[in-house]
Amino acid sequence: MNSILDFLLHLDTHLFTMIVDYGPWVYALLFGFIFIETGFVVMPFLPGDSLLFAAGAFCAGVQNEAGETAQLSLGIIFVSLSAAAILGDSLNYYFGKTIGLRVLGWKIGGKQLVGQKNIEKNHEFFDKHGPKTIIIARFVPIIRTFAPFVAGIGDMHYKKFIRFNIIGGTVWVLLLTLVGYFFGNLPFVKNNFEVVVLGIIILSLVPITVEFIRNKFKK
Repeated sequence: MNSILDFLLHLDTHLFTMIVDYGPWVYALLFGFIFIETGFVVMPFLPGDSLLFAAGAFCAGVQNEAGETAQLSLGIIFVSLSAAAILGDSLNYYFGKTIGLRVLGWKIGGKQLVGQKNIEKNHEFFDKHGPKTIIIARFVPIIRTFAPFVAGIGDMHYKKFIRFNIIGGTVWVLLLTLVGYFFGNLPFVKNNFEVVVLGIIILSLVPITVEFIRNKFKK
């Protein structure tokens, strides 16, 4: 856990080392990172937002104290990580479609993990709100990983899913990498990268926190 936290808070340092040590292979590593976060429902804690921001900053070129410069290609980052995000969500959707209902049907203490009524409500929800959910969920950690899995369980039509999956994935990657590209090398950001990363995480969690509080008050 400490190593994950250290990697998260010092993404700039670790990414610099990875670029210097692995060269072009770093694109494959970043692809794998985004693909795993979006493609495996058991990996929702990976920091996709902050990684995209950091990758964007390195596309503008980052120089260390020794005068060495590490740089990534903005074009390659956008294409490869958009592909990773889209393919990851598609795999997650497939898992939900093929094994999701079986997982929800597991019984613990003689009771089904998720009741049939809730499964039916899930179907109704994705019939009505599925497209916008797939796009908005991209910008919310944890929800981003669960949304395509739930869409598969909810039997959302694949043609509809893939259309909004492509829109959501490309917009998510483009927006966060460009923010990193234009603002990641500002002196304040470079000198307080840990604070900025924490800020990105906190901001991305605001929507789900607000929704949770709203539901509590409704009850």
